[in-house]
Formats: sequence, C-alpha cells, structure tokens
Amino acid sequence: MIEIFSQDKMTSVLDIWLKASIKAHDFMPANFWQSQVDAMRDIYLPASQVYTFEKDAKTVGFYALYEDTLAAIFVAPDKQGSGIGTQLLTHAKTQRDKLTLNVYQDNVASYRFYLSQGFVVISEGVDEHTGHQEYTMSLQCLRTDS
Repeated sequence: MIEIFSQDKMTSVLDIWLKASIKAHDFMPANFWQSQVDAMRDIYLPASQVYTFEKDAKTVGFYALYEDTLAAIFVAPDKQGSGIGTQLLTHAKTQRDKLTLNVYQDNVASYRFYLSQGFVVISEGVDEHTGHQEYTMSLQCLRTDS
C-alpha cells in the first residue's frame, strides 16, 4: 500500500535509500552514499513530497518528488524485482503532469527501467556532485485526477 510519508518512517526510508544506493551505484564508493545520509534526512526529504510503500506493516520502498522532478525512487534490495518500483512510479505519475529525473549512465538497470516506463532521454550531462555521466529523462503523465 502506498501512503504519504510520516516522520516515524524516516529511519526505514534512510536505510532503504542507503542500501539501495550502494547496490545500484556499485561504480561509486559506498562511503560517498554514507556521507550523504544526513543531507537526505535534513535537506532533501523534508523539501520533497514523499510517499512510502508499506507491505506487512513494514516500509519497503519510497519515492520523492521535488516540484516536477522524481528526485528519488528506491526499493529495499531484498524486495527489488517484485513490482514495487513499478507501483511507486505509477503512483508518482498521478501526482504530476510531467516528470523529469536524472539517472547515472552506469546505472544500466535503472536506466532500462525508466525507458520501459515511457521515459525518454532529453539530455546528457555530468553530475556536479560525483563527476559521473548522467541522463536527464522526461515523461508526460496522464493524470487521473484532473
């Protein structure tokens, strides 16, 4: 079940973010992601509209929107491949008319996932924080609430 984020889920969300980031970005040192936990907790998540995926009374995934940007979408590594990411993204599509995101070019699995969900590459660049090549992708959404 997808629900709006509440502060009592912060520890679970940060744990999912860290473990999934390390797994998805094995081309970067794990300590980079560990050094970003405080910023996620104190800056990025509070500035975003965040939804969690709850299964068996446990948070197993989440996504964050900042304006029209899908700033984060992560699923606990042991739950990946079970459709949770697709359900989270489907929900995110109902929240905006258009979504953009950045994905590292070396993160091939996520890049392919976004392509399969209808996103298209609109530009390429370098992430200023890591120096890694990334794609900016975009999707026109068909909101069901308008």
